[in-house]
Amino acid sequence: MRFALVNGNKAEATKGAKGLCRSCGSELIAKCGEARVHHWAHKGKLPDCDTWWENEKEWHRSWKNNFPLEWQEIIHTDEVSGEKHIADVKTDGNWVLEFQHSPIKPEERRSRNAFYPKLVWVIDGTKRLRDKPKFYQLLEEHGFRKENPRLTRILGPDDCALIKEWHQSNAHVFFDFQDEQPILWFLFPKIAINEAYLWPISRDNFIALHNNNNFDELVENGFLPFIKAQKNKYEMEKLRQPESLPRMGRIKVRRSRRL
Repeated sequence: MRFALVNGNKAEATKGAKGLCRSCGSELIAKCGEARVHHWAHKGKLPDCDTWWENEKEWHRSWKNNFPLEWQEIIHTDEVSGEKHIADVKTDGNWVLEFQHSPIKPEERRSRNAFYPKLVWVIDGTKRLRDKPKFYQLLEEHGFRKENPRLTRILGPDDCALIKEWHQSNAHVFFDFQDEQPILWFLFPKIAINEAYLWPISRDNFIALHNNNNFDELVENGFLPFIKAQKNKYEMEKLRQPESLPRMGRIKVRRSRRL
């Protein structure tokens, strides 16, 4: 983690420093090598601290640096159960941003979706080498052109493992493929069977919307109306489909006798 309590203050790791975990109160030691970003680590493994926390990579830390320090590593506590976890970023609009580099188990993903009322995932799409080429191959098969990114409807989304893994999420999911043209791809929650919708947004715009607390406006005036319209369209298409008629059995005709 980036911050610990040092003499009662929130502080970053420096060589030789010691601090306390802001979540569980246990002792932390500073890790300040050259190979990894400077961070705090528990002195030994503690099962009672945040089991959702993962070691940060440079991708992870660089994303967090796009937001104010006071928004980073915020402890979110459930008022009913008392369960608490450290959010990567929590904005003034109460959106929790989780930057996910490593693979995550489905049950943990569902737990986080349920725990945070307003959750946004940013997924590192380059973690597995096959994900990025397969993703763009599927887009191109459906008419996508890099010079003109646009909303794209994908049939057979299960052909891409990354989409298949995250399509069932009821949170907001964005894929980051670290392209030269800095675009994130928003994966709409599942609307219909065997299809997915992907919408491009510039990385800078995504960051600005959160820093200026305008992300709610995008959700309410953009995402939600589109989801509602597509669901209504899908339901209407199902109603137009003719119902299958029952199979008719063979009718026996009795010939009348000649008089």
